Amino acid sequence: MGVQDFGANFDLKKLIDAKNIAREMTYELSSRLSPGMTEDEAHKAYKEICSRSLVEKQWHPPKLRFGPNTLCNFRDVSVPHVLKEEDIFFIDIGPVIHGHEADYGETFVVGNIFEQKNIALCSKKVFHEVADYWKKNKTTGEDLYRYAKSRAEHYGYVLNMGSDGHRIGDFPHHIHFKGALPETNEFIVPNAWILEIHLYNQDRTFGAFFEDILTDENLDS
Repeated sequence: MGVQDFGANFDLKKLIDAKNIAREMTYELSSRLSPGMTEDEAHKAYKEICSRSLVEKQWHPPKLRFGPNTLCNFRDVSVPHVLKEEDIFFIDIGPVIHGHEADYGETFVVGNIFEQKNIALCSKKVFHEVADYWKKNKTTGEDLYRYAKSRAEHYGYVLNMGSDGHRIGDFPHHIHFKGALPETNEFIVPNAWILEIHLYNQDRTFGAFFEDILTDENLDS
């Protein structure tokens, strides 16, 4: 069983459908979050969205990070924070849909603080630049994150190398590989990996996160 194998039940259409549903859920949740809310209230809203969606289970717990908690790594515990009128937050969800793992994350801004808007935009820019680099070059996970680090620095941000992507597929992917994307020395194949981009501002007061699947499929179908 290889690092980039899929299970017998893998279906690419189901994987892409699951990804698109997770993205729609992320946008719906973001629209329901407003100043005065806590992360606990965001989790309640997410559960309600899941209850009327096609979600079968969570293959990883949702990470809904507000304000200074946008600096947190995946396993870090958030500090209490109420979303402010001028603030930043990100959503990272991992529902299982159609027996396949979705994993989508994006950063959103409340208010008009330029630096928060810019870092959110740059997290997406770096993701797409790295994804384009992957599409044009045979490359390993280690090489992808070397390139991601250089692009983050180009925009004046620090790339969190501890947020480094992983396998994805029909549930559970970990029977194929439990490690991180940079740990594989194989050329990265489509539809098997999540690329995570987590940026910090230079003062380490907030961050921005964006993740999606490395695919050559149309994600809007």
